Amino acid sequence: MCDAEKNAAAGAQEEAVESPDVHFEPIVKLQDVEVKTHEEDEDSIFKMRAKLFRFDTQGVEWKERGTGDVKLLKHKENGKIRLLMRREKTLKVCANHYITSDMVLSPNVGSDRSWVWNVAADLVEDEAERQLLAIRFGNAENATKFKEAFEEARETNKSLASGANPAQEESEDEESEDEDDKEDAEASKDADESKEEEKKD
Repeated sequence: MCDAEKNAAAGAQEEAVESPDVHFEPIVKLQDVEVKTHEEDEDSIFKMRAKLFRFDTQGVEWKERGTGDVKLLKHKENGKIRLLMRREKTLKVCANHYITSDMVLSPNVGSDRSWVWNVAADLVEDEAERQLLAIRFGNAENATKFKEAFEEARETNKSLASGANPAQEESEDEESEDEDDKEDAEASKDADESKEEEKKD
């Protein structure tokens, strides 16, 4: 190996020596941002994976809205229940509406795992729109579970709309039963006292 090659090899080794760790302070510091889903004040009472469709009146055909978890969310304060569904991966909302008393699930033609219903105000984008929706589950059993939960939520919201609070009604019934028990106890006590007075006489 000639001197030129040796010098070149020595220079390459010197360049290959690792440089010490260098730390650079970022010019702009990013702060953590809290992202709200608007579900913080609600409890999930039903959740199941499904595929959602909407009926396109112009094209006269069903169009897929997305696949993901359909949820029934109950508000912690007012007790109202709404249906919310987000597309998986993107989490974009594809259904968002309260379950009202006029909503009826109808079987989809030719399927035992799909339901159809009308929505007067489905708030997916910035504006509420009237929609005809269809939802399809993996099997008939899951479809039945959704129907039961949907109808129970409809009755709950119906009771709230009429001014009746199920929890309050239960409390009032218990209070009424307690009052009845007190009245019965007092009547029994009066009867016993009356018998004792008769014996004395």
